[in-house]
Amino acid sequence: MGVDPGLTRCGVGVVEGVAGGPLTMRGVGVVRTPADADLGHRLVAVEQGLEQWLDEYRPEYVAVERVFSQHNVRTVMGTAQASAVAILCASRRGIPVALHTPSEVKAAVTGSGRADKAQVGAMVTRLLRLDAPPKPADAADALALAICHIWRAPAQNRLQQAVARHTSKASRAPHPSKGRTA
Repeated sequence: MGVDPGLTRCGVGVVEGVAGGPLTMRGVGVVRTPADADLGHRLVAVEQGLEQWLDEYRPEYVAVERVFSQHNVRTVMGTAQASAVAILCASRRGIPVALHTPSEVKAAVTGSGRADKAQVGAMVTRLLRLDAPPKPADAADALALAICHIWRAPAQNRLQQAVARHTSKASRAPHPSKGRTA
């Protein structure tokens, strides 16, 4: 399940498939919150919406767009808060969460980390064999996140396993005393 976090519109998309195989869209939509509501109520609305998606689709993984610096501090704060809610909802259920940067997602789906929204929407439409690009762009971005994760997860899992093996070996090695430790 891909989540394009936002306070006003939080895109959600569920894709089924494996790297190198056909991809199928299972669901796509947007969790909306009223702009005039206070922050707490908006975050609860995002949580409730995401919980409904998790209940209905029961994804194996959740891919969330990594919050990237933006010029508008208010926008980046809202995005970060919605992102935290998505991570919390998945983690509470024991669902692994992966964070992907916007350029990483664009590169995975279009071949260019600088692709615009229209290019991402067009490739999502093509890859999922849809009749039209998902609207709004937040929905297409959520599907792109899910696709990116499906394609990149095998490599990421191998890397994590290698790091875990290395860390495990390193923790068993004796550590020479270097004096004080804190």
